[in-house]
Amino acid sequence: MSTVTPHKKRIKTGRHPSGRKGDIDLSAYSGIAEKHGSIEMLKELPADVQETSLSVGIDAEERCRSGSFFQIDHSVLLSSAYAEGLEVMDINGAREKYDWLSKYWWNAVNADADQFTAQADQAQHHGYFLRALAGAKVDFPLQACLFMSKDGLAQNVHNIIIAEEGSELNIITGCATASSVHTGLHIGISEFYVKKNAKITFTMIHNWSEQMVVRPRSAIIVEENGLFMSNYICMKPVKDLQMYPTAVCAGENATVRFNTVILADEGSTMDIGSRVFLRAKNSRAEIISRALTRGGDIIARGHLIGEVPGVKAHLECRGLMLSDKGTIHAIPELEGRAHDIDMSHEAAVGKIAEEEIHYLMARGLSSDEATSAIVRGFLDIEVTMEDNLHLL
Repeated sequence: MSTVTPHKKRIKTGRHPSGRKGDIDLSAYSGIAEKHGSIEMLKELPADVQETSLSVGIDAEERCRSGSFFQIDHSVLLSSAYAEGLEVMDINGAREKYDWLSKYWWNAVNADADQFTAQADQAQHHGYFLRALAGAKVDFPLQACLFMSKDGLAQNVHNIIIAEEGSELNIITGCATASSVHTGLHIGISEFYVKKNAKITFTMIHNWSEQMVVRPRSAIIVEENGLFMSNYICMKPVKDLQMYPTAVCAGENATVRFNTVILADEGSTMDIGSRVFLRAKNSRAEIISRALTRGGDIIARGHLIGEVPGVKAHLECRGLMLSDKGTIHAIPELEGRAHDIDMSHEAAVGKIAEEEIHYLMARGLSSDEATSAIVRGFLDIEVTMEDNLHLL
């Protein structure tokens, strides 16, 4: 049976630091959705749903996948694991099957953190349970999709992800809306538990409609020698995105890394960031973000809290202005609460330098090609945690 390591210091991991209260009228969104029937395989999904899902990394052919979860609106259509040692389930079914799961439910995230966690607690619409059993290491990732097909709907999901001792869990999760959806509210509660010597790699890709309001509330607890790596990508328009995943390095040698890449088009507001509490000896953390605006407004946050001696952490926030409209506000924070800690940060916001464009144009690229090449280079953060550990 799985167990939960007690944590004496609880934090309001679901609370966003902006302090905005009542900024969204929750009653403006419907809590009623048509029921969608279950399917045996993702290839049974309509062609347009398959195409949209592929844009967020969900392959209906399930090639090189170890499992799949698919939810449309308030209905779970498919939850299947194809590799030994993995569990992929509807969270409601998992709670019925495992009594011990109640110890994880609202353990890392607090239900009373804000109006969004409260709504997810009071009106929950399924979500997924992903678990790697002790020692399980699977070559291929599993995939999970949260899809919205009804205009004006509120989708409140609660996910729990557990990597048991010595296991490795690689997840690709995508959130998307049908082309007919213009407005809606997505609230996603995600609680991650990385056990001793375990590893979770979590890649999330968002493709929402331009008038969607999105409120992820996530928290991660990493135990001894555990590793959590998060890759978050949102390159499509969204009306209002607010997220602030918080990780706790609770065990010795625990390591956390957040990579974030976002693009804000005109009309988009994105208040995003990550926070890590380093509470154990020799724990490590790195927060890397790339923010681009084409007229939208971005607040890029990062907060590292060193609570014991011997921890190391680094925060890097870079913003690129691609338009005279829009704003990027970088807020890097370092907080030391003990001696003998090593934490650093760097932040920069600017535009593409004309001399860089001219340099590439002199070598045969057009102005658009040169700009695209510079942007691609700016977005390149393909560096593994192991490669960066010597910098921490």
